[in-house]
Amino acid sequence: MEKIRIQKMMADNGVCSRRKAEVLIEEGRVKVNGHPALIGQKIDPMKDLVTVDGERVFVARKKTHLYLMMHKPRGYLTSMSDDRGRRCVTELLPHDLPVRVFPVGRLDLNSEGLLLFTSDGKFANDLMHPSRNVTKTYRVTVRPDITDEQAAKLSAGVYLDGRITAPADVRVLTKEPNRVVCEIAIHEGRNRQIRRMCESVGLEVARLKRTSIGPLRLGMLKPGDVRELSKEELRAIRTAISKPQAGGRK
Repeated sequence: MEKIRIQKMMADNGVCSRRKAEVLIEEGRVKVNGHPALIGQKIDPMKDLVTVDGERVFVARKKTHLYLMMHKPRGYLTSMSDDRGRRCVTELLPHDLPVRVFPVGRLDLNSEGLLLFTSDGKFANDLMHPSRNVTKTYRVTVRPDITDEQAAKLSAGVYLDGRITAPADVRVLTKEPNRVVCEIAIHEGRNRQIRRMCESVGLEVARLKRTSIGPLRLGMLKPGDVRELSKEELRAIRTAISKPQAGGRK
């Protein structure tokens, strides 16, 4: 069998994403034939013994991947585990899954909504790659109010970490005293991006819910529930990430 990079082997067999695999390798938690692994190291999956935290990574003889959608509730970490004992989204997954899955991207502890899981490392890597510009839409409750100037700044882009965010689509859905519900669509995936964008223009985020990723909609899925993507949904999201999109808008 042709040799492949170790992080690809780990992703292809449902251990984690390639990015997470690199982190595990850097932390010294991955070994090849008993020796610490190196990022980019090429291995023969059928001959070399790969372990993570002492547990062997088994190579799937038949490539059968799983693609799931979860309505992540607030109060759960988007993580496989947590050394501080906090609740993780993996606790909500069915216990009888035929393959090991990992989350694609993340939602922070106090955010909720659409979160994808898969055993397909290439799919996850493609979907998260910045060049794909897949639209992510959020329902955001902010306080105390939002002015036209604040909405315009969010739409045009604000500076985060020394560089401006890509243009966003901002719509005000409802206005009540000391409370406004907006819909914000972005094409990036920076850490806590929506919260930080709102904070940068003086808005407090009271609630944040992701309602869609590209053509995938959360719909009526209840908090904590998980379901498999339909063939039509999988085909649609694959089409959305099949070609890089120019200019940050679809």
